[in-house]
Amino acid sequence: MNILKVHRTIPHLKRIQVKHLSQVAVPVEDEYTETPVYPPILDMSLAHRKLRKRESIYNKIKEINTVEEKQIALNMRRYYGWQCVMFKENSIPYNVMPMVQCYTRSHFKLIDKLPDEYSETSPLADSVVKEIKHLIEDSIAIETENTEHDTTPYLIRDSVQEKEINLTKRIVKQINRIIMNNLSDKVSHMLSSQVDYDPRHEAFWFVGGVDIPSRVQKWRKQFRKLKENEYSPIDRPIQYIGHPLLTIRNTMPLKPIIPYEQVSNAEFNVQQYTTAPERVGYLAEFRHGTNIPGYWPGDYDEFGLLSYHGRAHITTREKSYGEEDNLEALHCQAMKASFGWLLAQANYQGFTTYNDITYPLVTQTVITNGQLLSLYVYQLNTIEMHDQKMKENPKHNICYGTKPLKLYETIENGKVKGLNEDALKMLVQFYLNEPQERKHEMKPFLNSEEQVVADIEDDKKRCWLEETFKRIISNRPRHYLTPEIYLWEKIYKIEHQTRFFERKRRPFELGINPFIRRLDDHLPPYIPKVLRPYPRCRKKFEDTYYPKV
Repeated sequence: MNILKVHRTIPHLKRIQVKHLSQVAVPVEDEYTETPVYPPILDMSLAHRKLRKRESIYNKIKEINTVEEKQIALNMRRYYGWQCVMFKENSIPYNVMPMVQCYTRSHFKLIDKLPDEYSETSPLADSVVKEIKHLIEDSIAIETENTEHDTTPYLIRDSVQEKEINLTKRIVKQINRIIMNNLSDKVSHMLSSQVDYDPRHEAFWFVGGVDIPSRVQKWRKQFRKLKENEYSPIDRPIQYIGHPLLTIRNTMPLKPIIPYEQVSNAEFNVQQYTTAPERVGYLAEFRHGTNIPGYWPGDYDEFGLLSYHGRAHITTREKSYGEEDNLEALHCQAMKASFGWLLAQANYQGFTTYNDITYPLVTQTVITNGQLLSLYVYQLNTIEMHDQKMKENPKHNICYGTKPLKLYETIENGKVKGLNEDALKMLVQFYLNEPQERKHEMKPFLNSEEQVVADIEDDKKRCWLEETFKRIISNRPRHYLTPEIYLWEKIYKIEHQTRFFERKRRPFELGINPFIRRLDDHLPPYIPKVLRPYPRCRKKFEDTYYPKV
């Protein structure tokens, strides 16, 4: 049988040999140089081989043409999705600010007034506050006491948190309407800006330098070549999910608060946080990494100016946490919301967690419950935080934030008492912050002709990529359930090995890891014979257009 198999492979080997000889380059006359040129000496250790493989993947993602294809490429290595740490906006455990600062690489600075860059709009803001003061008071009083709203369809249970969320939404809409209507004839960017209500904000990135989970440590102990790196940190995929109440975006970005050359200063350093997120309170789940700033790729208004967020989650925190930790929770919420929104916008500009941004992005965040206002200004300077760049990257993101400011004192007899004009002025200055056009290339990693899938002329490729992209970001479950090891199997088959007479059928018994399956590891859709090209075609499956990563 062995001789027969070798004999059958001889024609195939001949074809390979002929093809190889036909591609041999003709020697050039000047094949000698004055100085010898040697091939690079490569380190063939396991760590460096893996490093070169990762760098090749990063470069391939960088060279992909369109935004959607880059997002598909981020998920190519995981058919069932990444085991993401769920970094939800309103999920803030106790004493988690060092972790949030490290995972977003954000230097936080508490301020009493807005940065000096806002001083130019101070005179105009004073006049606007005088004009809209009585309108703001009336709208708050009406929405709070003088109007009954049927919230039954939206309330699962009659809780304080849900009532606060609905009240905050109504007040925020009225305040935004009044300010934008007043400023529409004073500043040009208000008319061209777009307002989104309850948009979908999601962001995906990798954080390096995190302690390994116990399951990874057990797996490494099985192999000799991995024992040296048994305790070396790993990359953890992070998935942010935010629920802003209202956002405003424009065609141009806001101007930077700090020059891009100064963001590497030592004063902005952030301490590394190595503790596993599960020990703090953040759990993980399998899902595809998604970057969604609230709109589809190719939208004309692609830069965020301002976002409103609720703070109803503070009402559900334990009283033992104390006021200081509640204040830190607001700062954490602002850093997560600002970083997540800007990271998703950066992905739509062609940057990814593997390919850092080349210019800063700025946004403004307001966290409120209708009476208390917390104002934040955030500048995104870097999004590269995976294990290879966690210590080497000198750049840090910067967040300026205030303590909660009271917009008004009380409401008596249907009227607002003690409106805080200083807090209202700072909010108006956020609206007056005018976006400016940048003088540099905004999308250096995207093709000049094909930046989004809609620019592709091939109908089949365009439709296929759009459908695949939307299926990935929808995160719908697969036809078959995600593989799992049941608890009884873990006890009796893995830890104690008491069922050794049973036939080995499960993937973990056969040495198969189903979670390393690639996104393109499946049969394409079958083409029936009736639908194949006439008169004869051997092509049985449809074409796929996965990125080559």
